[in-house]
Amino acid sequence: MNIRTIKKFLLASFIGALASTAASAQKFEELAQTPPMGWNSWNTFQTNIDEPLLKGMVDTYVSSGMKDAGYNYFVLDDGWMSMDRDKDGNLVADPKKFPNGMKAFADYVHSKGLKFGIYNCAGTKTCAGYPGTRGYEYQDARLYASWGVDYLKFDWCNTDGINAKEAYTTMSNAIKAAGRPMIFSLCEWGQHQPWLWAKDVGQLWRSTGDIWAGFDKNLSKGSWTALSVLTILDKQDSIRQYAGPGHWNDPDMLEVGNGMKYNEDKAHFSLWCMLAAPLMAGNDLRKMSDQTKTILTNKDAIAIDQDALGIEGFKYYAFDGLELFVKPLANNELAVCFLNRSSRPQNVSYDWKEHLISDAISKTNVDFNKANYKLHDVWSKKDIGTTDKTFKQTIGVNDVVLLRLTKQ
Repeated sequence: MNIRTIKKFLLASFIGALASTAASAQKFEELAQTPPMGWNSWNTFQTNIDEPLLKGMVDTYVSSGMKDAGYNYFVLDDGWMSMDRDKDGNLVADPKKFPNGMKAFADYVHSKGLKFGIYNCAGTKTCAGYPGTRGYEYQDARLYASWGVDYLKFDWCNTDGINAKEAYTTMSNAIKAAGRPMIFSLCEWGQHQPWLWAKDVGQLWRSTGDIWAGFDKNLSKGSWTALSVLTILDKQDSIRQYAGPGHWNDPDMLEVGNGMKYNEDKAHFSLWCMLAAPLMAGNDLRKMSDQTKTILTNKDAIAIDQDALGIEGFKYYAFDGLELFVKPLANNELAVCFLNRSSRPQNVSYDWKEHLISDAISKTNVDFNKANYKLHDVWSKKDIGTTDKTFKQTIGVNDVVLLRLTKQ
């Protein structure tokens, strides 16, 4: 072997080693095998947060039944930090809001049997103007690990000139290098089609811009538009093939309990469960009505969202404002959701035997002429017959019927 050949061999080995290192510095694969469930501070409180408020929210999280229903992440959104890093370049928890520091607050969250999440941004500043992570990825990841962070929401403000895939991959590698398993939530609003490249980068990625507590109408915020539940819903069907255990499309946080009508909250929650969406509540848990609690803690609905197959549901049928969504479940079961998005109540008469369900993505094929299924109404908590008979029910405006179908 001559010198030139040896040099080529050594160069190839070095490049291979670098590639191997890069390949290994990826997300923690074992996390989020079902869509993450939790609570986030932003929708209700924005940056108006402090330690006493949030400790009370943690306590209510547990006492309200949210934890027992399966929610386990407590995520602190924007506004938790000081406006400047310290002399060593470290982020600092706002001493007025968190006089005991962030490690102490994280310990409090953990002491209640919950997991702790925190927020920052891929840009130079967060959306509220606090220090962003650009250029500090590895330093920030090590700090989060030292605090005991279990979940990082990573936003996309103040990112002019920054490549999204590069920025999020760098932070993902920083989390892995820090050594503490953390769910990595990419929040770049679906602008750079993260579903095409983020499977190995994070556990979930936002598929659209921000939601607001409006069911069927968007809300102009001047320089941007907050999206309604239905607007976001309509953007999901074309990307469902990219979701699955450990890598989820995220249609944004829940607005249940934040001002919509009961039927709209129920429909919103049902549809997010059909989408296998992360269920991140954003209401004031201390002021939660019984109706809101009933929706957020409905274990039959949550079981549809958390189904082990991890298949995102799809729109099977649409006519005159009535839509039908189907979500294949484990053990040859199905979830079916009828949505009335018209301006009038709809009298549904649905003959199961006339509708063959076929889904190429999940390889699901159901012929109701050959198989009979029991129908369980998730919201009334009643068995309501089988697919042997035509399903008949009146569905109100902006309301749903959510069914679980079990093979007889």
